[in-house]
This record gives sequence, structure tokens and C-alpha cells, in this order.
Amino acid sequence: MSFFSNLFGRNNDPKSIISFDVIEPIYSYLYNQQSDVEFKVKGIQENVNVNLFFFPGSFDHEEGYAEIKKAGFNNSYEVLNELYKKMNISTLSEEIIQEGLEYDFIHIQFYSEPTADEKKFFKRSIKNFIIFFCCTNSLEINDFKLLYSGRHFFDYTQGLLESEVIDVGNPKNESQEIGLRDFKVVLQGICQYLNIEIPETVELLSNENLIEFEEVTTKTFEEFINLVSRGDIDKKEIKEQATVLFENYKKPEEDYYDAIEGHFEFFEGIDAWNSDWKFDPEDAEYFISEMIGEDLNFEYPEDTYSHDLFPYIQSALEKRGFELMSYNTNGDNYLFFVANKNDVGRILELSELTKIEIDQL
Repeated sequence: MSFFSNLFGRNNDPKSIISFDVIEPIYSYLYNQQSDVEFKVKGIQENVNVNLFFFPGSFDHEEGYAEIKKAGFNNSYEVLNELYKKMNISTLSEEIIQEGLEYDFIHIQFYSEPTADEKKFFKRSIKNFIIFFCCTNSLEINDFKLLYSGRHFFDYTQGLLESEVIDVGNPKNESQEIGLRDFKVVLQGICQYLNIEIPETVELLSNENLIEFEEVTTKTFEEFINLVSRGDIDKKEIKEQATVLFENYKKPEEDYYDAIEGHFEFFEGIDAWNSDWKFDPEDAEYFISEMIGEDLNFEYPEDTYSHDLFPYIQSALEKRGFELMSYNTNGDNYLFFVANKNDVGRILELSELTKIEIDQL
């Protein structure tokens, strides 16, 4: 696939990282060096997955054939043409299909915070961005189109077909808006991870190295304890407990998860609320008021209980600069704590570093 730079009518806003001049070198790396990469980007939940796929080869297996047939098509080229129609790209004629050429696309997958509606059911939301190349005012590849999906691709072919064209400058809903915001961060992270130079004209969301490796030390645990307690703990106790947590962290993985069960007794003692999975609004108001040191009252629909209360609790806390979170005890209980809203992102980063799992609610 050859690329030719053309200045007119294509996706190459010099200020935006979602541009051809950024995506083309990413494609080149995937094509020439390594077709799939997985790594951690600061501020993004879990790992980012970047894969270079192509028609027809990536569908040339038994499961792929079954998915194509189930979707009502005879071969992968017919699937590609269906996607091209959706993206307003010229479809392949039968003569071109018979040549058996390859047509590449990039699939970037990561997790973001859930939308307001998704928060009722999920702690995170999957984001899929699929990049197809095309020609704009040119006879050679010089442009791209984006498909987006906020669903898991359990059936990959169907996942592609159900994806929607996304307008970078005009997201149509909250899911797309969150996805595009984080997609910009992810693209910056990909460039930094692959040592790809980003054009100076691009306006970056962050000036830091998003891939910088952060070594876990006792200081990591000290920071974690300080943030989840909102600083309401003796410094000497922070250091003592951080040393214990770090020593457990260095244990083999099969022993570590047994060791962290004892962590929660400590965290419960520094301003947390251990609740059964089923709780009523009066309990929430009482215990959260105790944790923040002021009366918290929130409005909620009649006969609303347990996790259905989270949006109303969070709305009331947000006005005070707080957010309700929970340690994941891997049981049927919640171990709630209240964090400063500005610290939530860092708490989630430290959660992944320390392997002490935290849930956003």
C-alpha cells in the first residue's frame, strides 16, 4: 500500500492528532515491523491493543468463514464492500476482487470510563476504533475513515458490520465523545511507545510521557494510602503500613492475592464503609456522612436501593468535590471509601501498579 500526500479535502488537520500524518507512520510500523502491540497508557484503564488486520487474510479461518456466512455474505470482500458503502468509499468491482489483493485496516481497542447510563451496569466501557484507508482527490492512498463501536466484538465480523462511522469533530452521543477524548490520548501513547515523532503543529492533550515506566516502591504505597484516606492518617502509620504492603507486593503472584485479603482490614480502619451488596439509602446517607465529616442528603426515586443509588450519591458528592469508590474485595460486599474527585485518576493508576483493585461506581 503506497501513501501519497494530498492537501485537499482529507483527514489531516495539522492541529489534531487524529490525522493522516500521525496515523500513516503508525500503519507503517505495524506493516513493516510488528502487526500487533499491547501496552499501558497513563490515564487509560488496562492495556491498549493495536492490531493490523487485512481482508481477506485475517478472515481466512474456520471461525471467520462461519461469521461471514452467518452475516449473510459469501466472502470477506463482500463484507469489506458493505463497510465501504457505510464509509462512502468506492466499493471493489468483481474484477478487482478476483485479483485477490489485500486491504489493510487498523483496529485500536481500549477501555474508558462508562457513560452515565453504562455506570448503572459497568465499571468501564470498551472502545473500538477501526481505521480504513482510502483516496481523496488522489489516485493513491492518502486518507482514512473511522468506524467506532462501544461493544465487545464476540463475533468479529458482526462487530465490524455494526460499527458506526464517527465524525471526529461532531460526536453524536456521550459514548463517542468519551471515546474520541481518550482516542487522542491513546494515539499520543502509541506514537511515544513506537518512537514515532508527532508533528509540532499537533495540539497534545498531555505534555508528559504517557508510556514512562513507573517503578513500584514503598513510596507508591505511601501515596496510595494517603490518597484513599484523603490525608487523614498519621504519617508514621502510612510508612509502617506501606512497608507491609510493599513486602506483600514482592511475593509471587500466586501468594500475593492471598496476602492482600489482609489489606482490607487496614483499609476499612482508615475511613471506609463495609457494606453488604444490598443497602438502603438511609445507610448510604449515614455512613457517607460519617466518612466526609458532614451531612450528606441526596434525592432519589422511591424504592431505589443498592447500586441503583450510585448516580444519585455521586451527583451529591460531586458538588462537594468527592467521588464514592470501592475496594474490590472479590466478594459479595462493598468496601466503600470517598476520594477527592481530583485524585480519582491517580488512584486508579496506583491501583493498577499496586494490584490493589479499585472500582469506580
